[in-house]
Amino acid sequence: MDTKVISSGLKHSVIPQNYVRPESDRPNSSEVSECQDIPVIDLSGVDLSFIVRQLGDACMHYGFFQVINHGISKDIVEKMLEVAKEFFRLPIEEKLKLYSDDPTKTMRLSTSFNVKKETVHNWRDYLRLHCYPLDKYATEWPSNPSTFK
Repeated sequence: MDTKVISSGLKHSVIPQNYVRPESDRPNSSEVSECQDIPVIDLSGVDLSFIVRQLGDACMHYGFFQVINHGISKDIVEKMLEVAKEFFRLPIEEKLKLYSDDPTKTMRLSTSFNVKKETVHNWRDYLRLHCYPLDKYATEWPSNPSTFK
């Protein structure tokens, strides 16, 4: 059975074949190094060019970073996480209304970046939302759960 989304509610006794990466393509844990210095970027600084250089360096050398002093309250972050949980707890029929394997769509639920071209998908679901400019894209966003928008 070809599984479109992982959050379908189905209990898997085995991993669907389209999610099993060949052993030769899997990371070799002996080649993975520990990182003690994850870049932390403070957005409260006044030197914008320094912040931009930090972001560029973090992307080039690490591929990720942590942002602090971004001005988004803990309450808003917690509400956003709760709405995301509500969305992914929706019945599969409701979520599949938003499913697409078209990588050019600005709003879609999927499991991989390009389902049509990939032979092995990632074991995750994501909801892709374009956000800027807000007035252009917010109309595409899910209306269920009602707290989403």
